[in-house]
Amino acid sequence: MAYRDLRDFIEHLEREGELKRISVEVDPELELCEIADRVSKDIGPALLFEQVKGSAMPVLVNAVGSMRRVCMALGVEDIEEVAARLSSILDQKTPEGFLEKVKQLPKLLDLAKMFPKLVKAGPCKDVILRGDDIDLNALPILRTWPQDAGRFITMPMVFTKSSSGVRNCGMYRLQVVDERRTMFHTHVHHDGAKNAEQDGRRRVPAAVAIGCDPTTVMAAVLPAPPDLDEMLLSGFLRNKPVPMVKCETHDLDVPAESEIVLEGWVDLDDVRVEGPFGDHTGFYSLQDRFPVFEVECVTMRENPIYMTTIVGQPPMEDCWIGKAIERIFLPLMRKQLPEIVDVCMPFEGVFHNLMLVSIDKRYPGHARKVMNAIWSLGQAMFTKVVVVVDKDVDVQKPAEVVFHALANIDPERDLQFTMGPAELLDHASRLKCYGSKVGVDATRKWKDEGFDRSWPDLIRMDPGTRALVDQRWDSYGLGRFLRSPSARG
Repeated sequence: MAYRDLRDFIEHLEREGELKRISVEVDPELELCEIADRVSKDIGPALLFEQVKGSAMPVLVNAVGSMRRVCMALGVEDIEEVAARLSSILDQKTPEGFLEKVKQLPKLLDLAKMFPKLVKAGPCKDVILRGDDIDLNALPILRTWPQDAGRFITMPMVFTKSSSGVRNCGMYRLQVVDERRTMFHTHVHHDGAKNAEQDGRRRVPAAVAIGCDPTTVMAAVLPAPPDLDEMLLSGFLRNKPVPMVKCETHDLDVPAESEIVLEGWVDLDDVRVEGPFGDHTGFYSLQDRFPVFEVECVTMRENPIYMTTIVGQPPMEDCWIGKAIERIFLPLMRKQLPEIVDVCMPFEGVFHNLMLVSIDKRYPGHARKVMNAIWSLGQAMFTKVVVVVDKDVDVQKPAEVVFHALANIDPERDLQFTMGPAELLDHASRLKCYGSKVGVDATRKWKDEGFDRSWPDLIRMDPGTRALVDQRWDSYGLGRFLRSPSARG
């Protein structure tokens, strides 16, 4: 199911009992965040604040703050359906004969239909503001945490182009400076930063879309391979192309159904201090220097809805997006590392701090090969701790991984340290964007790895006795207490 726009998704959430409207006036300074934080921690509904102090616009937050709503956003019953679709395309072999090529033609044509579609006009152009009519203070932009340096746009789809004309869409927070300027927070590892520094350009066109159909919003944060248009990725996930419209002031396209669009220029000669900001790490991001984004045109729908998110200590809305990324991109990771059985990035690891990996171990040193390969894969290079276990360990149950890992390691032998790129937001790394990582080989050790002792079996009851107890359980008078063996882990 492809949603037409954000409003279509809101209507669907309300029909499904996944939306709560807040009708009393709420302050966008801290109060709204505290409400959203409490609801997020309890994995509660999406929230639509209808009366926000200082603005005529309603605010939507926590829109995809559960796995059920993530699946709704992607139009599936189970997130694994998306992974299966991606896997089916990745598994296509190059057709050798004419007949095989003909057989694959429908799939190739379907993919061609997913490219973004340029349209002449869209609802995002209902209202057009220029010059002195622009006032970012009219938007209900939140200040979320007490030490935040100001108000931040936290769910913007930021569009830029490379010098060769390749479009990029990323999600980079924007701290409001005044009525017409924000900071432009892109990390050195992001394509947006790369696009802003090419060919000696000092003023780089950029456009910011706020509020769109949920699949397209999520596409902005997916770790797509370089030079892959995120709007094409959204089309793949939606099974329908994203309608795009030209900006008013420069040669960039934005989703035609967006609620609000900010058009302007990144001024690389105007660099200022940004932050601090209460981030998804659970800590405040420290102050740093970034260029300014000058807004010269604002377009919007009639009566626009401001879409935003709150980040902080997990679980929060971004955790569920992260879980979707984990599941959707697992087939791509397996394509490069076929020995991987499953991957889990626990919420407590805030994306880059911890990755749990189960593998089909086939040779000595296999776990170390995998951890080193992970540190060479795109944004996985930031992973601070990689724990590798055998294929029979369920990495989706972190407690099970902890049990096996602590039991299986000899710390001096099984921990591997290395240096490499670090996430900019990692406050503990010894240098900005550079620090150490550790891999933990928690697999069973083999004689070929220098382990000469016997490896003990895991304690398990035999299947016959389990079946007998299952059959006789009611006669014991214990009710349903621990009836299922799985309840013991």
